[in-house]
Amino acid sequence: MSTERMVQMAVAGASGRMGRLLVEQILISDDVRLAGALEHPRSPEIGTDVGALVGRPTGVRIVGDPKKALAGAEVVIDFSSPTATEGVVRAAAELGVACVVGTTGLSEGARAALDEAALKVPVVAAPNMSLGVQVLAHVLREALGLLGDEFDVEVIEAHHREKKDAPSGTALRLVQVALDTRGLTHDDVAHGRSGGDARRKPREVGVHAVRGGDIVGDHTVVLAGLGERIELTHKATSRAVFAAGALRAGRWVVGRPPGKYTMADVLGLAHLG
Repeated sequence: MSTERMVQMAVAGASGRMGRLLVEQILISDDVRLAGALEHPRSPEIGTDVGALVGRPTGVRIVGDPKKALAGAEVVIDFSSPTATEGVVRAAAELGVACVVGTTGLSEGARAALDEAALKVPVVAAPNMSLGVQVLAHVLREALGLLGDEFDVEVIEAHHREKKDAPSGTALRLVQVALDTRGLTHDDVAHGRSGGDARRKPREVGVHAVRGGDIVGDHTVVLAGLGERIELTHKATSRAVFAAGALRAGRWVVGRPPGKYTMADVLGLAHLG
């Protein structure tokens, strides 16, 4: 494929675990070109050839200025940090660059920046970019519709010991599916339980976070009835699935009208609800 037809892609958070996986996958793709690499201005990797981090020097240097990193890009994939995402998407909107955001635990400012950016450019924002999680959310919605209110809902997520935000963005999305399906609000969510009386409240949705070791990402929804129980589980064994999903979103979003999109849109699952 000719260079002119390649998607010009920048990576924010380029020296992190997800950033390196993205860089690696971009460099072996024949329809995507690495156009820029962004890190925190105080990162020790500033000025480094980003490809050298994955053993494939490219000549693309890591920079700390979002506008400089995005100058030649059509789309930026952001796996930076909750505090950095706001600056990334504001720069992208100003430059007309599409956004794919996989960073979780976003601040109010970052979420507002996403909404504002979506008025100017297409934005895909998703806490989890794997196909399996999209299917899990769909199956959960269908199961809750069939079971009614007689089954209690508990969402349990597990991640590596270094993950900062809890519960995970994916767990919160699954909780939202339960709330929407049952007509509940965030006042009906129980974040863990402790104390002398931890009995469930009527129609409560529980969410629990486990942190340890190098767990990539496990999510289980327990639907507990009287005398029976259903458990819906997704386990990611490699972060590469998230990088592959983000890359797919990056290809898909270029040229779309401004607006906010989800991975269900990217994967053609939006019609599933």
